[in-house]
Amino acid sequence: MQTAPKKELSLFDSTCIIVGIIIGAGIYKLAPNIATGAGSWWGVLAIWAIGGLLSLFGALGYAELATAYPKEGGDYVYLSRAYGPWTGYLFGWGQLAIIRPGDIAIMAFAFATYAREIFDPLKTYPAYSERIYAAAAVIVLTAINILGVKEGKWTQNILTTVKALGLLAIFAVALFVKPVAPAVTESAGKFPLSLALVFVLFCYGGWNEMAYVAAEVKNHRKNIVRALVLGATAVTVLYLLVNGAFLYILGFVGLANSQAVASDAVSTVFPNIGGGLISALVCISALGAVSGLIFTGARISYALGAEHKAFRLLGKWNERTGTPIWALVVQALIAIGLIAALGSIIDTIVYTAAPVYTFYLATSLAVIVLRRKEPNIERPYRVTGYPFTTIIFCAICAFLIYSTVTFAWNTQPKSLCVLEGVLLIGMAIYCITEVRTSNSHTTKNAQNK
Repeated sequence: MQTAPKKELSLFDSTCIIVGIIIGAGIYKLAPNIATGAGSWWGVLAIWAIGGLLSLFGALGYAELATAYPKEGGDYVYLSRAYGPWTGYLFGWGQLAIIRPGDIAIMAFAFATYAREIFDPLKTYPAYSERIYAAAAVIVLTAINILGVKEGKWTQNILTTVKALGLLAIFAVALFVKPVAPAVTESAGKFPLSLALVFVLFCYGGWNEMAYVAAEVKNHRKNIVRALVLGATAVTVLYLLVNGAFLYILGFVGLANSQAVASDAVSTVFPNIGGGLISALVCISALGAVSGLIFTGARISYALGAEHKAFRLLGKWNERTGTPIWALVVQALIAIGLIAALGSIIDTIVYTAAPVYTFYLATSLAVIVLRRKEPNIERPYRVTGYPFTTIIFCAICAFLIYSTVTFAWNTQPKSLCVLEGVLLIGMAIYCITEVRTSNSHTTKNAQNK
């Protein structure tokens, strides 16, 4: 069996992974919700710009860590070195049981929703057809990633290129219509501004994914940083262009009240085929996100399995395909299980947001901790604007943790109980399998002496 991943990802491959994961269906589904929280047309552009800047600040911290510790697993590695093995384990468990399957399921459902608009042989059974489409997307893309790294990365490259061109096409559509005068009245907002920022950062989610495949990046000392910065910057520009197009075509009130914002915008120019074009574009965008999440998520599970006996099966790297087959299979099974009972995209974001930003916070603080704890480690890149950019991002993470927990407690307290239960189960497994084993070895060593 191959003991380590091969370096097969170029700068273009790496950037496509980041852009492909970031640009999912969130921009199409959440833009109206974000607009109502922003409250005005200028607020919409400002909050998307702020989200891009904050994501870049976060990416800079990950760039330093990924170039200093170019191993599979990303946060798993950094947290373990900064705070101890239990934190890396908890991150790996959270990704395996909560975060990654949830993200995959969200994007798979987004694909299914729009795929049914194009072709739905089971239209009389909408609930079943949506689940079948979503599960099929997970199965097919997991199978492609199992076949090999080359198959997985080229699938990702193609999907990312198409979706980026699609977003530019929406902006181009705005050039063919008369502008709508921006609304001067402010919206009361369906969501608080803090939750709108959570939605924005969810749409930017994925800027850190490069860290999970650092060991597979060619010339990692330079290309990891380049991919993180290029990916975050490119998506910020695309999101600003597209939201500008939405506002230009529909106006602020039209954007805030839209149920299918991209379709509404394009249909103003192509009334007969606009809906179909957008459905196809969202399908491609969602599939690109699913593919990227599957690719990188399995590397986290692989890192977890490589160091923890309870998950040993996940830590096997297949020599023939060059992929962590069992990590991919288990990840797919959990995601398909979630597809059977997943709620709305907003509920799922609220459910996963607190642990996501907790790990973002811990990993960003690890930049500071590891500089003090391991000062002799070579750091090919050091965070630009340190420590201010790191501190600003950490402060935002802390604020968003508070906001999402408060919102979830007021709207869906059961989800917090479920979340806490899953994390406690993970810690119980750790205590049983790792702590006892460690104590047993300590006792044997003492007896031998």
